[in-house]
Amino acid sequence: MQAQGKDRSNPFVNVVRLLAAGTAGGVLTAAIALPAVGGVGLTAKSTTESLSLRPEQLDEPPLPERTEIFDSEGKQIAQFYYQNRESVKIEQIAPVMLTAIISIEDFRFYEHGAIDIEGTARALAKNVTGGGVVQGGSSITQQYVKLVQFNKAKTKKEALAAIAPTVSRKLDELRYAMAIEAKYTKNQILEKYLNISYFGAGAYGIQAAAKRFFGKPAAKLDLSEAATLAGAVQNPVRTDPTLGKTARDQLINRRNTVLDRMAELGKITVAEAAAAKKEKLGFKGTQIPGGCEESKFPYFCLYVKHEILTNPEFGATPDDREKLLQRGGLRVKTTLDPKMQKAAEQAIAKRVSIKDKPVAAQAMIVPGTGEIKAMAASRKFGDNKKKNETLINLAADGKHGGGVGFQQGSTAKAFTLAAALENGWKIDDGNSTGASYDIPTNALSPFRDCKGNRVGETHQVRNSSEGGGGFKTLRTGTEGSVNTFFMKLEEAVGLCKVVKVAEKLGIKRADGGKLQEVPTFTLGVNEMDPVTVSNAFAVFAARGEYCRPMAITEIRDRNGKITSSKPKCKQVMDEKVADAVNEVMSGVFTRGTMTEVGGIGRDAAGKTGTTDGYTAAWFAGYTPNLASAVSVGDPRGAFEHDLTNVTIGGQFYSYVYGATISGRIWKDSMIQALKGVEAPSFTPYDRDRFGGCTKSCAPKPPKKDKDRDRDRGDGPWGNPDDEGPLDIWDTGEDNGGPITPGR
Repeated sequence: MQAQGKDRSNPFVNVVRLLAAGTAGGVLTAAIALPAVGGVGLTAKSTTESLSLRPEQLDEPPLPERTEIFDSEGKQIAQFYYQNRESVKIEQIAPVMLTAIISIEDFRFYEHGAIDIEGTARALAKNVTGGGVVQGGSSITQQYVKLVQFNKAKTKKEALAAIAPTVSRKLDELRYAMAIEAKYTKNQILEKYLNISYFGAGAYGIQAAAKRFFGKPAAKLDLSEAATLAGAVQNPVRTDPTLGKTARDQLINRRNTVLDRMAELGKITVAEAAAAKKEKLGFKGTQIPGGCEESKFPYFCLYVKHEILTNPEFGATPDDREKLLQRGGLRVKTTLDPKMQKAAEQAIAKRVSIKDKPVAAQAMIVPGTGEIKAMAASRKFGDNKKKNETLINLAADGKHGGGVGFQQGSTAKAFTLAAALENGWKIDDGNSTGASYDIPTNALSPFRDCKGNRVGETHQVRNSSEGGGGFKTLRTGTEGSVNTFFMKLEEAVGLCKVVKVAEKLGIKRADGGKLQEVPTFTLGVNEMDPVTVSNAFAVFAARGEYCRPMAITEIRDRNGKITSSKPKCKQVMDEKVADAVNEVMSGVFTRGTMTEVGGIGRDAAGKTGTTDGYTAAWFAGYTPNLASAVSVGDPRGAFEHDLTNVTIGGQFYSYVYGATISGRIWKDSMIQALKGVEAPSFTPYDRDRFGGCTKSCAPKPPKKDKDRDRDRGDGPWGNPDDEGPLDIWDTGEDNGGPITPGR
């Protein structure tokens, strides 16, 4: 009777009883006489107050979930997160974990409604006498409400308000809790609570905590581990085991408190509690890497990251896309092929060291789909300059985390070749060139940009090794990569025509700027990246079909909805024109600038590329089922740090040509990447349409003087300094001194 009288005189107990009674009906109105409490900072007054509590629906935004990135075989290669969380169903949580958390946080959880009468009464009385809200007494449902409010806060002010020690906030919390209890089952509430809670050490939710603390899923937690995590919830910062011995000791104390409470409630025996207390903390500190810095394939990861961040398909605004990546809980399947990636990495590492200032970068793309199968570079990804690391995606353009790229050099001649074939030239059509080509000034220039303006340069283009001129055909001029031949060919075809062909193949500057429509366009003065160049050459392999570079094939959202990405392709070139390009560039391996390196044992075509002053070196090539481009240059500044008199991969080079390093990397990587893959052939070119020559045929050779030839032992062209249509070796940009494609 005395106890009842005491309860009756405590207004806070009466409040709780009335609140509890009201929750059953969903509405509560109570007149309560509260004693005067001076200076407590609460809403307690000496007058009569009226409380009107109705259930209020809580806005429950989706929890921040980590996004996981997978290769084409389903193996995780990266993850992004705002909070390291992996939500699970209650069935995926060990029963002992459920018992432990209920025992220490809300042992009558399954018996009461939105509010625990005894616990809250005790807390309210303590709060008033203590001068503020100093004791919780919240049910698990109320704690869940508070965590939802805290997590959805957009500002620091909102976050502080979500946990403010005020009675008004607690009453709001109760209103939401009443609605939550009506909306969900007890098990659903417990599941939500365990998924939203922070356990310390950067682990949000029980699954991430189990993996972070003990290296196992929540389903496999044992008694000691469950008690540890249950104890961590109360103050996860103070008991964070990564903060040192003091924090670990406090965590052990909390674990033991939980074990004692479980024994007190009869959930475990005293002996079981004692045995669990003897166990070591067992914190494994399993790493939870996030971002591309921690990925095994950082450059490909960076490409995928920027594809999501810059593509409107993933959100209307940059902020929307950032939130989707960091919080969306996506499972992203990509095009990355582990075998091809390994082939690229090994081929690069064989010839370029991670310590070298010049870097090699490579991309591999499937013709006809645009799928990026590999993206590799010689440097490690990171921000440690002392270790020669880089944060630039060396294989991609600026839009995908790359830099300004390198001038593509003579690989650009392929676009002039294609433009000529589109204009009706035949493979044996050509022109006669000298050892040099003088570009006239604007007023006299035969070159016009795509706005119709005359463009010129006071510049002289020369062939390598100061080689002579002579008549070159589309075939021989390409095989030998003859600079002066291509200048005259671009003049005849039209600069704008060449630019338009390049653009429809997807060519764009790495820095996102406008292509430089200058006479030396054909010699590759625009800066490119391996993905762009590889994808452009893939158009030839796909018989004129352009496909947008593609890194993502499928996205599964947090609700299991799957969105598949299909190749975005269109025919941009006549199939037969592409066949003719393939015919011509196949000769680069057998009679041209890659002869010394050789082919790969299957149909392949390609083009070497060395830039003005040896500032960069390229090789771009393809088979019918895989295209690839390799660049080598110095990211500190290609013109200030050229590729002359340099040591790369432990080997000294006086000059680095397109075939020297890039061509060999391309060959080694392609052989390994295509090992065991079918070897289709190129479609034979249309001889009737492109065979032979028309009005631009080679001049007839001079009459032979058989006696003079016999006496001098000369070949069929007489004087050995004269060049016939197949004499290409002294004019190719990869067979002698520097070329001058202009700036």
